[in-house]
Amino acid sequence: MPRLSAIIITRNEAANISSCLDSVAFCDERIVVDCGSIDETVEIARGKGAQVVFHDWHGFGVQKNFALSLARGDWVLSLDADEQASPELAEAIKGALHENSVDAYEFPRLSSFCGRQMRHSGWYPDYVLRLFRREKARFTDVAVHERVICDGVVKQLSPPLIHHPVLELEDALSRIDRYSTASAVAIVQSGRRVSFLAGIGHGLAAFLRVYILRAGFLDGAEGFLLAVANAEGSYYRYMKAWLMARPSSPQSAALCRAMTRQRTS
Repeated sequence: MPRLSAIIITRNEAANISSCLDSVAFCDERIVVDCGSIDETVEIARGKGAQVVFHDWHGFGVQKNFALSLARGDWVLSLDADEQASPELAEAIKGALHENSVDAYEFPRLSSFCGRQMRHSGWYPDYVLRLFRREKARFTDVAVHERVICDGVVKQLSPPLIHHPVLELEDALSRIDRYSTASAVAIVQSGRRVSFLAGIGHGLAAFLRVYILRAGFLDGAEGFLLAVANAEGSYYRYMKAWLMARPSSPQSAALCRAMTRQRTS
């Protein structure tokens, strides 16, 4: 029978890691790669029987490829700490491992925002590739928004992956700050020129795309909050990039520090 490895990267995920690991208890091995949690993430993961390894943070893609290098299963299931395999998905995964003509599987991700499952707003079905043959796939080596590259046949499973990225509005604000900074660094490093008006235009477009074009209004009050959060994320991404590109700006120092960290990774 093919062996299955679950890989998860963490930092301060004490609130999520237990449920995540429980949902993949059917896997032959569970590997947690932590980059320096100061909460009880590591203790909880070890208590659940997972293999826990420390690895310095050098971006999402690098971290997940390191976790992949530790896996020994024929197949690999990659989850974020705030994700859980539903019971229906777990059964579908176990059956899929015996399909010889397929190298990877995508499945829909059902995400919640401030306690509400989002069925619109561009958040569902949100197919993600998370199950693949170990020798057939790898992650892109990027700091943020990494994805799996598979050299083979990819099919879909229908049961959902459960995702709880934003439990409270404060979580959304924290994510906006972290991700917009990482994305701004990537924009500047790519050599793209960003104007002051770019942030305003992209922010407005993000709101209209989520709330109107992707029917976010059907997700109630949470749909409006999500549309605003997306607009803020896009706005700050481009405004930070614009400020980083100005030599006299304090934000340019932040860019230099970020580039230094990447060169030493």
